[in-house]
Amino acid sequence: MDYKDYYETLAVGREASQDEIQKAYRKLARKFHPDVNKDPQAEVKFKEIGEAYEVLKDPEKRKKYDQFGSAWKHAQQRGTPPPGWEGFDFSNLGGQGGGFDFGGGGGDFSSFFEMLFGRGGPGGRRGGGFPGGGFEGFGNQVGGDTEAQISLSLEEALRGGNREITLADPATGQRKNLSVKIPAGVRSGQRIRLAGQGQAGLGGGPPGDLYLRIEVQPDPRFRVEGADLYTHVPVTPWEAALGGDAEVETPEGPVRIRIPEGTSSGRKIRLRERGFKKATGERGDLFAEIRIVIPDHLSPRERELFQELAETSEFRARA
Repeated sequence: MDYKDYYETLAVGREASQDEIQKAYRKLARKFHPDVNKDPQAEVKFKEIGEAYEVLKDPEKRKKYDQFGSAWKHAQQRGTPPPGWEGFDFSNLGGQGGGFDFGGGGGDFSSFFEMLFGRGGPGGRRGGGFPGGGFEGFGNQVGGDTEAQISLSLEEALRGGNREITLADPATGQRKNLSVKIPAGVRSGQRIRLAGQGQAGLGGGPPGDLYLRIEVQPDPRFRVEGADLYTHVPVTPWEAALGGDAEVETPEGPVRIRIPEGTSSGRKIRLRERGFKKATGERGDLFAEIRIVIPDHLSPRERELFQELAETSEFRARA
C-alpha cells in the first residue's frame, strides 16, 4: 500500500477547516465501509481514510503532520524529527509539489517511504530501513476515541443503574446496542468511558474508546445548585401561622415534613443527603423552601375572617 498524502486521501485541500475534514471523512467512510462496499480494495481504502482522519481531525496532530509529514508521530512523542533525520526538512511532505527537501534536493513522496519502510509501505516492514528505528508498530494503530451524549432524568442521575443505549455509526448509519452502567450521582458535563467501543484500529490495532457525555435533563420540580437540590412547598397562611404537616416531593418519592409554627415565606427546611454526590463521597441535601399561597378568590366567610384578623391583630409586617 503506497503512502498517500492524508489531505489527498480525504480529497480536501491543506487549508480545509475541521468541519470540511469531518464531512469529507463521513462521506468517504460511508462509501468505502466494508459492510457497504464489497470491492476487495474497499477495506484497504477504508483504513486509509480512517488513518488520515485520525490525524487531521486533531488540531495538534494535524499541526505536527503539516510540519513533519508522516514523521509527525515521532515528533509528537519526542518533540524532534526521527533519529538520523534531524537535518531534513519534512515540512513539504505531501504538499502541493508532492516533494520533500533533503538539503535542497527534490524527490518522489512515495519513493521516500519505500526507502524508509520497503515496498510494503508504512504497514509493511515495521521500522525497516528507518535509521534508529522509531516507527515500530506504525502498522498497528489504536483506533480513535469517539464521544456521544446521553441524557438522563434527575432520578436516573441520582440513583444510577444500567441503561441500554443505541448508537449509530456516522460512517455507515448502522446501529449498535450497548449496555451502560450509570454511576450514582453523575452530573451534567461528566463523562463515562466505554473501553474498546470507539473507532476500529488500523492494521489489527485495538479499537479506541467511547466517551458518553452526561446531560441531566431539567426537572421543573427541582433546582440544582452544586450538589444540593431546592424545591418549593406551598402552604396556606394558617398552616404557616399555626404549623402543621406538608408533603414534599423528593427524587426518591414524596415525604412528609413538619411546618414549624410561625413559618414565613422563604424559610428553608433541610432534608439531609437527598442531593447529588460530592467529591468526598457524601451526598448533598434537599432544601424545601416554604411558599405561602392564598386563594385566588375568597368566599364571603373567608373574607370576613381575614377582615376580622386584620382588625384584631397587632402584627405589622412593615414596621
